[in-house]
Amino acid sequence: MGRRYAIRDNQQLHFVTFTVVHWIDIFIREEYRRIIYDSIKYCQANKGLEVYGYCIMTSHIHMILGTETGMLTDIIRDFKSFTSRHIRKEIESNLAESRRDWILHLLYQAGSRNERNNDFQFWQQHNHPVELDTNDILQQRLDYIHNNPVAQGLVEKEEEWLHSSAGDYHGIRKGEIELIFV
Repeated sequence: MGRRYAIRDNQQLHFVTFTVVHWIDIFIREEYRRIIYDSIKYCQANKGLEVYGYCIMTSHIHMILGTETGMLTDIIRDFKSFTSRHIRKEIESNLAESRRDWILHLLYQAGSRNERNNDFQFWQQHNHPVELDTNDILQQRLDYIHNNPVAQGLVEKEEEWLHSSAGDYHGIRKGEIELIFV
């Protein structure tokens, strides 16, 4: 039986969510966000990743992605694998991380239920990709992404959240990620 959420057409734009297991608030720290930003930039430069919108929340990431040259499923797989390994190494070596033992305990505990990940799991398995095949659906998902920090009570206006493409779309700030505007 196939999964309900799957990338079936690599030529279409997709809304995806990458969620840290146990919804751990990893991305409150710059060093972990930096790994995400650098990996996205690498995938754009070297794998053909196109980013149309994004929002890095404290425990998850929403993105609107596409590619014209590669397989989106492969890019996502590589992104998750790379970031998982490097964030794990950063947590393990970061003696200033006050939550280090607790985070590692949860991440190794999550992996113990999944033998494919050598007893470590950073990301939840599914990305819940949604194919964005109409402009209305695309705009609805972009609005959802940008409003997420407002809905969570982190900011009053979506363009105030620094780790999102909302500032780019509002024309008030250039974000870290190169965008293709919709």
